[in-house]
Amino acid sequence: MASSSSTPGAPPARQIPEPVHRRRWAILSTLMLSLLIVVLDNSILNVAMKTIATPAPLGLGATQSELEWAINSYTLVFAGLLFTAGLLGDRLGRKKTLLFGLAVFGAGSVLAGVSGSPAELITFRALMGLGGAFVMPSTLAILMNVFEREEQPRAIGIWAGGVGLAIAVGPIAGGLLLAHFWWGSVFMINAPVVVVSLIAMVILVPDSKDPGPGRLDPFGVLLSVVGLVLLVYGIIKGGQLADFADPQVVGTIAGGLAVLVVFVLHQKHSDHPSIDISYFRSPAFSAAIAAIALVFFALMGVAFFTVFYIQSVRGYTPLQAGMLFLPLAAAQTIFAPRARLAVDQYGARAVCTFSMFVVATTMSGMLLLDTGTPIWVLEALFFLQGAGMAHIMPPATVAVMQALPREKAGSGSALNNVFRQVGGTLGVAVLGSLLSTSYRDRMQDTLDRLPGVPPAARHAAGESIEATHGLADRMGPAGRSLTAVADDAFIHAMHITALGSAAIALLGLVVAAAFLPGKTAPAPQPATPQEERKAGAER
Repeated sequence: MASSSSTPGAPPARQIPEPVHRRRWAILSTLMLSLLIVVLDNSILNVAMKTIATPAPLGLGATQSELEWAINSYTLVFAGLLFTAGLLGDRLGRKKTLLFGLAVFGAGSVLAGVSGSPAELITFRALMGLGGAFVMPSTLAILMNVFEREEQPRAIGIWAGGVGLAIAVGPIAGGLLLAHFWWGSVFMINAPVVVVSLIAMVILVPDSKDPGPGRLDPFGVLLSVVGLVLLVYGIIKGGQLADFADPQVVGTIAGGLAVLVVFVLHQKHSDHPSIDISYFRSPAFSAAIAAIALVFFALMGVAFFTVFYIQSVRGYTPLQAGMLFLPLAAAQTIFAPRARLAVDQYGARAVCTFSMFVVATTMSGMLLLDTGTPIWVLEALFFLQGAGMAHIMPPATVAVMQALPREKAGSGSALNNVFRQVGGTLGVAVLGSLLSTSYRDRMQDTLDRLPGVPPAARHAAGESIEATHGLADRMGPAGRSLTAVADDAFIHAMHITALGSAAIALLGLVVAAAFLPGKTAPAPQPATPQEERKAGAER
């Protein structure tokens, strides 16, 4: 006798084993804990930068360049290995790679917390990036393998909401730790969380992998690592120099893109490719990937300049600045798990298009901010921006992950995270460069007219608002007018950068409107016993 799952119109048979299905929400909670520390750690570090720059024994006496590389060493290793980590998860087992990534991340955190020099901190941050690269794609890949297809949008929404929450909670946690402990506490706090996560993973999380991975593609893996590292390094360097036309920057980015083109060609002609390039022929898949990259490009650029606006122009402390980001996190936490309801009602295309419009509008709304704007205006913009983000990331991530079979979930998650990471890095570098250039151009004439200040000091002071404020503080009462001019110049530069972010969000709107799928027909429901009896009687 045929099973009920073969009855026409019946829902598909459950693919997840019953014991795993019963504990799926506990598994998601465990995955969220491991995801939280990886995302939260990056935002915590931003708060600790000023303390780390303080001479010993309070800090490490790190220079501006060393501080930048404390962040960028993590980003470089993390982005370069994401795709490789996803492939290894599919091949060796996602639970194994997640446990490995957590252990490495925890060890790197402890070593970073006891660093005795900036060079050691940079090295151990790179080790943390290695661990993080194995954690991020594994969490999403395991999620796809413990939830049935109809529950995946809700689970991904919770996962995306957790990312947003971690981004905002990081500065608050960092501020609280630095108020009571030494700078290394922002890294050491990861250790107990990693231990708890490892124990919960061993007990709760099932392992899964691709049952037929085929032969390994070491040349393709090498190409992906080299290409991504060169591309991300070039982007970071361009942001540091505030000059993307510099030969070193152009050469590195062009080299990275060239290697990635070779990677794509190799995948197309290989009989055992690391990733099936044909997935990108699907407009919905490619549009979802592009939407993720574009929205993070715009968002990270805004997050970059709003931190300086809140702390440097408005004078809030790091802890207060972290609190001011809470509406952004709250909106994502509230709305991301519910985004699937809007998608069911209106379709992914309509939801993402409208949400991109909301994000672009809030970016443009930054033009309302000046040195005396009530802070609730910024809070309202953050909340609306978070609500827009919450209705973009989950449906876009669902489109990416459901386009690939379960056995390729690690590769799909890696692609999702690679494009998000590259988009965010581009946002900080390109929009940060636009902010610096606009500020420097506005301040040049003012600084050149200052009497009694050496040209080298004037040049250094014109590079950033913090440097200008530092010069003004050294000038005493005479520096008050310079502080006011610097604040006005930063507001001008911030407005230009906000318009750039809005333009990127509008580009994402066009992509979503043109290529994402519209509303899909509801799945057929099984006939009720009464309907079956009626149909039988009619026959």
